[in-house]
This record gives sequence, structure tokens and C-alpha cells, in this order.
Amino acid sequence: GHAAIEMAAQLSPDVVVLDLAMPMLNGLDAAREITRASPRTRTILLTMHAEDPYVARALHAGIRGYVLKSQAAEDLVQAIREVARGAVYLSPGVSQTVVEAYLAKRDLPPDPLTPREHQVLQLVAEGKTTKKVAALLGVSVKTAESHRMRIMIKLDIHETAGLVRYAVRQGLIRP
Repeated sequence: GHAAIEMAAQLSPDVVVLDLAMPMLNGLDAAREITRASPRTRTILLTMHAEDPYVARALHAGIRGYVLKSQAAEDLVQAIREVARGAVYLSPGVSQTVVEAYLAKRDLPPDPLTPREHQVLQLVAEGKTTKKVAALLGVSVKTAESHRMRIMIKLDIHETAGLVRYAVRQGLIRP
């Protein structure tokens, strides 16, 4: 995730393809950062999740293409072409989900976590210690522990295993 952000800022590509499940910084958070660092770069998310909450969060994060891994062989080249010319591309299975959600007028549930808390959650769920999280994020151990405690309070989760389960359900890490 971090390498993709740096490369996008340096190279300003037309299109970047990101995997949702990347170590250290997931594809969704990386896409947000790439949009900030290189506003003209469009992002495509490659994922196995066709469910409405994943799609909605991706679109709200500025993703311009959403390709299911199960359809990547057929869809990826077309997605790159469509997104490069300024269109939005959704894999066919995802298009149905988006239309159904729109017709049901379901609102996106508010995300209780800040982008930094998402980073900390992902690192904790990947098995990183508080000391390692602090080093990776360039903050003190106390700050990393504060982030972790706020996450647990916001999510009403009281142990690390619960955080891991939550991260898996949210698609931040693979099971």
C-alpha cells in the first residue's frame, strides 16, 4: 500500500490497480491516499467481495473501478480502458449489487474509525505488536496503544482476537 502511494505520487499514472487485501495498508486506504497525492490518477480495486458494504465503501473512497477477482481475467483490461477514459467500471456481479442497494435506498453505515485507526487495526490484525505498530507508523508506543484502545472502545471489542475477527469481516485482512 505505502509503495503504491509513493510510486503514484512520483509517476502520476493514469490508472492504478490495487488489491483490497494488501499488507500494512489495505487497498481502500491506499486509494484514498493516492487520490490525495495524485488527484488525476484513477484507481481500480481488485477484490473478492461483491457485497454492498464493500462496494459502497470503495465508491465513497473514490475508487473508479471495482473488479472481482473471480472475473479479473475477463474484466481487468476492459476496466483499465474504461477507467482511463474517465468512466466508472464495475464487474457485472457488482453492478447488480449497486443497483439493488440503490433501489433499496440503503444508507452506508457510518464508519466509526478514522483512517489512522484503520491502519492500526490492520496492523494489529496482521499480528504486529504495539511496539512494531508504533515503529511502522512513526509514532510513540503510547500513541499506538491509545489508538488501539480507542478502536476497542469504539467497536466494543475487548480482546485482540475480536479485533482480528472484525478486520476479517471488514475485508481488511484475509482469513
